[in-house]
Amino acid sequence: MGYEGQDFADIAGGVSPAFIDALYARYKASPDSVEPGWRAFFEGLEGATSGPSWENARWPLTSTDDLTAALDPTQMEPAPKPAKGGKPAPAAAAPAPDQDAVVKAAADAIRAQMLIRTYRVRGHLASNLDPLGLSGLRELPADLTTEYHGFSDADLDRPVYLGGTLGLQWATVREIVDILRANYCGNVGLEYMHIADVEERRFLQDRMEGKDKAIEFTDAGKKAILTKVIEAEQWEKFLGRKYVGTKRFGLDGGESMIPALESVIKYGGQMGVNEIVIGMAHRGRLNVLANVMAKPLRVIFHEFAGGSANPDDIGGSGDVKYHLGTSTDREFDGHKVHMSLVANPSHLEAADPVVLGKTRAIQTIANDLTEHSHSLPVLIHGDAAFAGQGIVWECLGFSGIRGYNTGGCIHFVINNQIGFTTSPQFARSSPYPSDVAKGVQAPIFHVNGDDPEAVTFACKMAIEYRQKFHRDVVIDMWCYRRFGHNEGDEPSFTQPLMYKAIRSHAPVSEIYGQRLIAEKVVDQAWIDTTSQQFTTLLEGEFEAGASYKPNKADWFAGRWSGLSIPADPETARRSVDTGIEPKLFDAIGRLLTTVPDSISIHKTLARVIDAKREMFRTGEGFDWATGEALAYGSLLSEGYGVRLSGQDSGRGTFSQRHAVWVDQNDEHKYVPLANVEHGNFEVLDSPLSEYGVLGFEYGYALADPKTLVLWEAQFGDFANGAQIMIDQFIAAGEAKWLRANGLVMLLPHGYEGQGPEHSSARPERFLQLCAGDNMQVANCTTPANYFHLLRRQMHRPFRKPLIIFTPKSLLRHKMAVSSAADFQGDSHFRRLLSDPSAPADADTKRLVLCTGKVAYDLIEARDAAGDKHTQIVRVEQLYPFPGEPLAVRLARMPNLEEVIWAQEEPRNNGYWFFVEPFIEQALIKANCPVKRPRYAGRAAAASPATGLMKRHQAEQGALVADALGHNVREEIRRTRESGTAKKAGKAGA
Repeated sequence: MGYEGQDFADIAGGVSPAFIDALYARYKASPDSVEPGWRAFFEGLEGATSGPSWENARWPLTSTDDLTAALDPTQMEPAPKPAKGGKPAPAAAAPAPDQDAVVKAAADAIRAQMLIRTYRVRGHLASNLDPLGLSGLRELPADLTTEYHGFSDADLDRPVYLGGTLGLQWATVREIVDILRANYCGNVGLEYMHIADVEERRFLQDRMEGKDKAIEFTDAGKKAILTKVIEAEQWEKFLGRKYVGTKRFGLDGGESMIPALESVIKYGGQMGVNEIVIGMAHRGRLNVLANVMAKPLRVIFHEFAGGSANPDDIGGSGDVKYHLGTSTDREFDGHKVHMSLVANPSHLEAADPVVLGKTRAIQTIANDLTEHSHSLPVLIHGDAAFAGQGIVWECLGFSGIRGYNTGGCIHFVINNQIGFTTSPQFARSSPYPSDVAKGVQAPIFHVNGDDPEAVTFACKMAIEYRQKFHRDVVIDMWCYRRFGHNEGDEPSFTQPLMYKAIRSHAPVSEIYGQRLIAEKVVDQAWIDTTSQQFTTLLEGEFEAGASYKPNKADWFAGRWSGLSIPADPETARRSVDTGIEPKLFDAIGRLLTTVPDSISIHKTLARVIDAKREMFRTGEGFDWATGEALAYGSLLSEGYGVRLSGQDSGRGTFSQRHAVWVDQNDEHKYVPLANVEHGNFEVLDSPLSEYGVLGFEYGYALADPKTLVLWEAQFGDFANGAQIMIDQFIAAGEAKWLRANGLVMLLPHGYEGQGPEHSSARPERFLQLCAGDNMQVANCTTPANYFHLLRRQMHRPFRKPLIIFTPKSLLRHKMAVSSAADFQGDSHFRRLLSDPSAPADADTKRLVLCTGKVAYDLIEARDAAGDKHTQIVRVEQLYPFPGEPLAVRLARMPNLEEVIWAQEEPRNNGYWFFVEPFIEQALIKANCPVKRPRYAGRAAAASPATGLMKRHQAEQGALVADALGHNVREEIRRTRESGTAKKAGKAGA
């Protein structure tokens, strides 16, 4: 029994000869007393040092040279002559191997194993990666030399026992080094020893290590690779000729990526992949669209010439060509793969989480959440962005998390060795841009971009690894950027030496073409013909692009069929009936209030459930969390999916939701709504990320319009960290890229004296982004209206992002409750709500408009003051602003003397600057004697809220008093006196 190629260096690292001596003695006395790896090693070594050559050794063996001689067949003495009578002479009994000799041989073997292990860990540092040779063949690190491991020049040709490592039982030190340098220090440098899983490491070793592990392709494969390189290069040259000086962010210098990506499609299809979702920034995007995605070339040329500049042609505002996406089907060897390239904004890696979320949705729809074998995300990065953008790490962090993992993403880094004008040494603190991926134990293939076969080989290995282990993997392709950041840029201002080298550096097609000519795979005539044929095709498509007429944008195919763009925006703004039948209402109630015998819940949760049970018994007092659960449960019963994710969404930030019940003995979980038939319910406590998770959920909603997808911020303020997703995708994605989306954002908002980080969800930012019916913004004040708003999101025949400012203190406010009737029958979401004790319209002299929590403060203060002439109307939907119904209400108030907009937020925050012109329009339309609204709220402030309770209370009292026409100074005085009286009372007690 031999060593069988195990990672013996894992157990032998740093051992001394004395340790080996003692361990071998123990092994001889009792083999089972030593660790199995050592036992196998000694068994293999003894087996190798027995037999005829060992019999003729000079005993005792006092040096490793004696051992070498003993094993040399040329040194064997002839076998004894037969005795008289023809019978062979009896052979002398073979002596047992000498312990010293075995120990010395073991020491050699262990040093060899440590040499091998060091190459596995650090061989990439000596690999040939830079096509420009600016760093040269990188110097061999000291620990990769034979001297470092104790071998002198005289030792290099002595056989050393390997026991199966590198596929060999014995090899000289020289042979070992030659193999290791070929495996780990060529045009591919592999980093993988940071991976903890032994099986994953061995999988990669089996494909990298050994005498026969050279990168090999058939002649047909080599021709296919060269063809794609030529097409990639000619594409860039053609665009450069036709659109001189136009930005295209070409792939020039990185053309090897094109055949490599095709290998992902080809080999992925063979391994079960039927859908690939790609995300990438600018560099090489047009090349990928043309030569990988097979987007019709005439369409690209039409767009490049500005043919889509008129938004009326396609139904949106459009975007620059190097932001656009597409989808297509590719087929290799009978395997069809659907591919989609997600549109991206200029914010580099912002598309990454969108790709992952979209992939996860596709996998959920296809019931492929166990193996994740059929849908593959591929992200193409720039080197500076991969190292510098935090969203990259947020997305890597999804790779192993329940509810977010996609079974492994292939990351392809176009390593231009420069970021805009910044050299790597000034852009990161790590040797490689890909080092961040080590945090999730992803293998990393560093590869020379001037070797298309090496890049293609790395991608082939990457898809094999991903399909087997369902883990992320990175290809770091070292190349260069032949021109500047864009084609009109002058890069020699900042990198003169690099661009001097680039100007004299042959293109990839020439380097690889000459190599194949030398191998007699192709000749120059074949290369010229291939190039000319593709150029001819481009010319023809260019001409066709001039007369190309785009069809109306096809937004609604596949899972989106049945949905559409609202034909009449004003009609679309109105609500649809979203009430439910009493039977369904009661069924959901039973589910929410029944505790299975199999779970032991927390005593406080038991009280919450008892209170909920009482709501359903009496039909009154339904709180916010129950209204929300009714919305989810009813949608699930109708066949919709519901996916809610965010920080602490299972319990709820304010311990209000309790969508997940945790057993108090063993922590197993019970999710009541998961038992609703017909629909799939997910509630996920997300990673502590806003940017990444919000992008993920946007991507999920992009792929699945039949699931209510909600992202919840822990506090609404925390959405600040996701502002890029809000600006670039949620607000503008429909107009820029003709992609509808029904994502819901839940943002806890309200001023309760909790300070600037826990009060304001910054409604002004969302409202500033509102235009063209691009999204919906709401601030509900009753559980029933919230219920109807969520159901409306799925029941209307279109999808728009929905921003909801959800409450904090209102979650348990005595006035913020609804009755059973409010959820049932022909009820629907109401954009405007009157207060329950409002005066008659004819008696109304003052109308206070507001939204959110402050409404209840106003109602309580008005009622306490005995005011019979002030009506308080809550604007439950801020955008699209309900100007029409507001005008109707205003027209019914003939004696109106004053209209006020009241808000908790500072004047320069919140809603005032947005709603003022809409209110004024409604006043004019209603022919109201009041011409303009008045503001009542906090003064403008740099910070959105105070963290001092006394100050908060004074500010809140003052704005309420101002809105109601009370004496503000008197209100402040009473507030202060009240506080003083309370203190005095406490002191007296």
